[in-house]
Amino acid sequence: MTAQTQRSGRRPVAGLTACWRAMVAASLLGSLVACGGGGGAASEAVAPPAPATTPAAPATPGASLGVPAGYELVWSDEFDQPGLPDASRWDYDTDRNRLGWYNNERQYYARGRAENAVVSGGQLLITARKESLSSAADWGGQAYTSARLLTRGKAAWTYGFFEVRAKLPCGIGTWPAIWTLGTGGRWPQDGEIDIMEQVGSNPSRVFGTVHTQAGFAGNSRSGALQITDACTAFHNYQMTWTADAIEFAVDGVTYHRYPNPRTGAAAWPFDAPQYLLLNIAIGGDLGGPVDDRIFPVTMAIEHVRIYRKTP
Repeated sequence: MTAQTQRSGRRPVAGLTACWRAMVAASLLGSLVACGGGGGAASEAVAPPAPATTPAAPATPGASLGVPAGYELVWSDEFDQPGLPDASRWDYDTDRNRLGWYNNERQYYARGRAENAVVSGGQLLITARKESLSSAADWGGQAYTSARLLTRGKAAWTYGFFEVRAKLPCGIGTWPAIWTLGTGGRWPQDGEIDIMEQVGSNPSRVFGTVHTQAGFAGNSRSGALQITDACTAFHNYQMTWTADAIEFAVDGVTYHRYPNPRTGAAAWPFDAPQYLLLNIAIGGDLGGPVDDRIFPVTMAIEHVRIYRKTP
C-alpha cells in the first residue's frame, strides 16, 4: 500500500509554535484554538495555508451518533491476545527518534517494547515513562519513552464509522491522540483527522479536528467537549466519515461536524484512504511543561472498531 511510504510527523511552518502556545493558553481558559493534532506530521515542507473557504458547521447538540444503518464491521482489534500488539494489524512509528519529533515533543517512541505498548487483561496499554533509552541505536537524547502505533502499510479506509474505546492518561505534560493520516504521504495535502486529542493540563477537555491544505494548524476546523471523567473511565471516541461530512462524537453524542464544502481537494482531501494512529506524546508546543512526578502514565484501549457501508 502507498501508506508504507508515509513519513509521519508534521514539519512546523512559520508561526506554528506561537499558535500551539496560544492553544495551550486557550485550553486552560476554557476556549479552543485549533493548531493541529496527534503529535506531528509530514516530512515534506508545506506552503502557508490558503484562506479557509467554509466555516466549521456545529453539530446538533445531543445528536446521537452510532453505527449507521447498513454498515458492517470491516476491521477491529478487541485486544484479547496478551503480549505485544498484533503485528498483522499494527506497526510502530519511530521515524523521527534520532532527529527528534516535531512540535518540540520530548518522547522517544519505542518499537516492540512491552514497557510502552502491550496487550494485557483485554486492553491495549500505551504507557509513557520517565527514562532514557540511551542504548537504542536511534536514541535522540530523549528523557521519556512512549509508543506510537499505526496501521500504515497494513490497513487504510475511505469513509466509515470509527470507534475507539479508551481511558485517557492524566498528568501535566501528556498529549494522547487517536487520529488518521492520508496514505499519499503529503501533509496537509492528504488531510488529517484527529478523532480525539487531549492535554494533561486540561484533562476534561477532549477535541476533534480536521486539517486540510485550506485549513491546518491555526486555521484547522475543531470542536471540543467536556468529559469530566476522561482519565478515570472508558469512553467511546467516535467518528462518522462520509463523502458529505465528518462528524465527531463521544459515547454517541455528536459535538462537531465538518461538512464537505464542495470546493475541491484543498478543503476536502477525504475521498482517499487514511490510516489510523494511537499514541501518547510528551510535552511539546501543545503538551506544554512536563511534571515528572506523573510517570508512568497510560492510555488504555479496550477496542478499535471500523465499520463501512455495505455495497
